[in-house]
This record gives sequence, structure tokens and C-alpha cells, in this order.
Amino acid sequence: MTTALRRYPVLIALCIAALFMVVPFLIVAVNAFKSPAEYSQHGPLSLPEGLYLDGLKSFWQRVDFGQKLVNSVLISGSVAVLAVILSVLNAYAIGIGRIKGRTWVLAFFVLANVLPQEALVYPIYYLAKQAGLYDTRLSVIIVFTVIQAAFGTYLLSSVLGQFPREIVEAARIDGANKWQVLWRIVVPVSRPTIGVLLVFFFIWTWNEFLLPLVMLVSNDNQTVSVALGVLQGQRLMDATMTNAAALLGVLPAIVFFLVFQRTLTRGIAVGAVK
Repeated sequence: MTTALRRYPVLIALCIAALFMVVPFLIVAVNAFKSPAEYSQHGPLSLPEGLYLDGLKSFWQRVDFGQKLVNSVLISGSVAVLAVILSVLNAYAIGIGRIKGRTWVLAFFVLANVLPQEALVYPIYYLAKQAGLYDTRLSVIIVFTVIQAAFGTYLLSSVLGQFPREIVEAARIDGANKWQVLWRIVVPVSRPTIGVLLVFFFIWTWNEFLLPLVMLVSNDNQTVSVALGVLQGQRLMDATMTNAAALLGVLPAIVFFLVFQRTLTRGIAVGAVK
């Protein structure tokens, strides 16, 4: 045992960290299928005697979870795709095009990443009101596309800045224009990194709470995270329904992550090899 600890300290630390992340999820999943009586009698660590689905059904009907799920998928998916496209275009101009003032442009994108969302709430709220976009899903898509694209531009610019210039020059000698170089050479080579950004942008947007809470006030436009927060703030749910709500809120993001796990792993591995 001591020898194993000395040889694989990082692996053991990762296993412990994974355990601390998995155990709370398992507790939530178990309690989501308990009845309130079972929870009060045996506590949160006991196994359910059967599958109690009333908590899941009650939460689904109370918040119209199907509509909230559609809103979250639409917003997160749109932001992920649009932010990746915008990041690729910006990074291509900065990393390969070598525009003037490249350092200052990158500094601007870094500044956009470090600004807290609390500082952006009122300006975004005011602009949305003036543009007639307040309480629309489009306003949230635009805001998060810009926020996520700032990080994506900064990351991809550093990656494309190391892109072999010989390949680009050879393509231009063969008659390829700038768009052909981008979509036929740069994008395919950078696909692993782009895939990682797509996964991260989707999950990050899915988990956002503050800006959707401020920008989406009507029930038909709210996201899953806002519905969870509002209901918990109203104190209208028992413990089992709270766990059911948490389970339903996190499952779509977990499914998305598992579906694109190979893309994420391939992108990280390629970056490590480079």
C-alpha cells in the first residue's frame, strides 16, 4: 500500500477527488426516489424501499420542466455553436492573420473574461430594454455568445499562433483564398480544440444562473437553473422533491458530457501531445 502511494500519488488524489464528486450525486439520486415518509424516518443515507416517482412528477408539473428543458437546450446549444464560430473567426484573424495591435486585442479579450457578471448585469439589462430584447431567449444567447467567445478567442489565438506557416503558405500558393485556408485547413487541424470548446461552452451556459435570472422573468422563457433556484427560494418543496429537482437539473448536462466525452478526451490528449 505504501509503495502504491509513492508510485501513483496523482492517480490516488484524482480517485479521491472523483469519489467526493460522485458520492453527493449518488445521495441526490437515491433521495430523489424516496417518499417523504421514508426520508423523515430513515434519513438521507438509507436506500429507498421502492421507486417513489411522485416527487419527480410533481416537480416536472409544477415548473413545466419540459419547457424549461427546451429553453436550456436551445440557449446552451445556440451559444456553444455561435461562440465557437465567432472564436474561430476571431482567432484566425489574430493568430494567423497577425492583425495590427494583436497584443492589445488579446488584452481586451482577457479583460472580458475577468469581469464579474455582477458588473455586467445593469448595463446588459439597460441595453436589452432599449433594444426591445428584454425577457427574450435571444438576449441571453447574444450575451453568453459574446462572453464565451471572449475566452474561446483567447484560447484559440494562442493555438493558431503556433500553426505552421508553411502549410498556410503552401495552400495560398496552390490558389486557396483566406476562407478556403480557414475552413479546409485550419478548422480540420484544430477540430479537437474546437470540440473541447463546444463541450465547455454548452456546460458553462447550462449552469449559468445570475444573468438568466435577471434577463428572463417570464415563466415560458426561464431555464432549468433559474427554475430550480426560484422554487427553492419559495420554500415550497420537501426534501425528496428538492433532490428530484436537482437530479432532473443535472442529468441533461451529464448526458451531454458523456456523449461528447470522446471528443473532450481527444482534444485534451492532442493538446498534451503538442
